[in-house]
Amino acid sequence: MTNIRDIAKKAGVSVSTVSRVLNHHPYVKEEKRRLVEQVIHELNYEQNINAVHLSKGKTNMIAVVLPFINHPYFSLLLEGVASQALEKQYQLVICQTNYDVKKEEEALHMLKTKQVDGVIICSRASSWSTIEYYQQYGPIAVCENVQNRSIRSVYVDHYAAFKQALLYLKEKGYTDIGYCIGRMTGTNSQQRQQAYKEYVERINQPYHPEWVFQGCLNVTDGEKVVEKLVQMKNRPQALLVTNDQVAIGIKAQCEQAGISVPGELAIIGFDNHPLSSYLQITTIELPLKEMGETLFTLVGSKVPQKIELPFRFIERKSV
Repeated sequence: MTNIRDIAKKAGVSVSTVSRVLNHHPYVKEEKRRLVEQVIHELNYEQNINAVHLSKGKTNMIAVVLPFINHPYFSLLLEGVASQALEKQYQLVICQTNYDVKKEEEALHMLKTKQVDGVIICSRASSWSTIEYYQQYGPIAVCENVQNRSIRSVYVDHYAAFKQALLYLKEKGYTDIGYCIGRMTGTNSQQRQQAYKEYVERINQPYHPEWVFQGCLNVTDGEKVVEKLVQMKNRPQALLVTNDQVAIGIKAQCEQAGISVPGELAIIGFDNHPLSSYLQITTIELPLKEMGETLFTLVGSKVPQKIELPFRFIERKSV
């Protein structure tokens, strides 16, 4: 197997000159650079990338952990991360987990074994203790409010967003309000749940567990929500919906079921997906691409930072 000594010998230069050419060092005479590049081509030499990473102490690779690749929420986060990675000449290792803790730990183990320089977790299933343990091996950035933990994070205040939407519905005359959620265990979901329970208590309304629809991620899930609604004798007047994909499914299925929106059911979504504008769905815009860009910046920072980004309420005809 050809090595840099072989190249140096054939080119009649020093090993250090070959090394500088391979590493794009500026202080090499143009004549010697062309000669070395010609020999490299003739000998069909390929650098051992692992050896290069070892010598530099970095890989220029970041692992991005996300449960689903094909969901608009995570696709936009990933778009933001990828735009910064391209600009900074980093490569991304995409780790889809389906919220499998073992899959997440495999990605974190890549940080421990120096296969990547950092890890971005778009949505986690692992415990904080696990993430805090792996921080000793390199930077980890998450997409949620870590509160008093010393972990890099970018987030939107989901409690404030949910509270604003609930008060907006109340002002519009809706008191019987339910909501849809992806999973109950996530930090963002727990903040939404807290805002909802406080609202119900404040207006002295009973808590209806059947008005809380879990496992809502896509259009089909929204359709299933309406199938449950039509079977209820006492159903909510309005729904706060985990994302616009689910809200679109709810609105479409309401038309099929003869439920008028917003006459019989008001809908507020999240994310401001382009289709929500087309279908006139009131929504709360989350700056997902900017969040992804910030995640990349944070994973490259030396000191853990917490950055809150603003949400935006967009009123349309579904309320």
